[in-house]
Amino acid sequence: MSKKAGVLGHPIAHSLSPVLHRSAYEALGFDWEYDAFEVTPEELPAFLRNCGEDWVGLSLTMPLKTSVIPLLDHVSELAESVNSVNTVLFRDGDRIGDNTDVPGAMRALESTGASQFAAATILGGGATARSALASVAGLGATDVAVYVRTPAAGESMRPLADALGVTLIVEPWERAAEGLLGDVVVSTVPAGIADTLADAVPWSAGTLLDVVYAGWPTPLAAAWGDRGGLVASGLDMLIEQAALQVTLMTGMAAPIDRMRAAVSDSR
Repeated sequence: MSKKAGVLGHPIAHSLSPVLHRSAYEALGFDWEYDAFEVTPEELPAFLRNCGEDWVGLSLTMPLKTSVIPLLDHVSELAESVNSVNTVLFRDGDRIGDNTDVPGAMRALESTGASQFAAATILGGGATARSALASVAGLGATDVAVYVRTPAAGESMRPLADALGVTLIVEPWERAAEGLLGDVVVSTVPAGIADTLADAVPWSAGTLLDVVYAGWPTPLAAAWGDRGGLVASGLDMLIEQAALQVTLMTGMAAPIDRMRAAVSDSR
């Protein structure tokens, strides 16, 4: 029986996940299908019910990372801690939720040389921001400032920060330019939102991870690089987290070099 996997989200047409996963399966000798599906939170329960024994797993993007949790049989400790699931595995009739965004972001940051730092800034307060908080904490950050458009989004991150032993400061988006002075800045906001911050990038810029990967480089990332800062892209994070998903779904080490090459060839 041919196996199936796929990526769900709304919108989803821009996703590079099919390119990444298909290249990995081909390199590993797996005759598996992997497609993109436009699915809203309201449509998600029915989609999951229709995933039969031939399904091995799913990648989830916004806005499904939190809404999927009540629909799962088991959730990993990491995914539960950040209240965000980007990976669903089908095992013996159970739906198991996991999170590869956190280690994926850590690996993307480490690739720039940013392996240890005390202070970090996060732009945004959604599911990806919660994963970013766990990522920077995992790399040593003890003080994190989060800049959000709604105060409630920032405050919702406080229990996670407390559990991680991180001192969290919640600031309004209007002051986000001040946060660019952090040792490490992770922008988790959608494309276009952080563009106005490009002129505020300091000449002593540290390390930036901008999770946007379409239309790269973003104005913020371009300005960051021009001023001597280190930059990791959303594509770096996407590849790293997808490689971890491939390993979870197949039980084999992901051919990450083949995955990078496939994305490069597709752009």
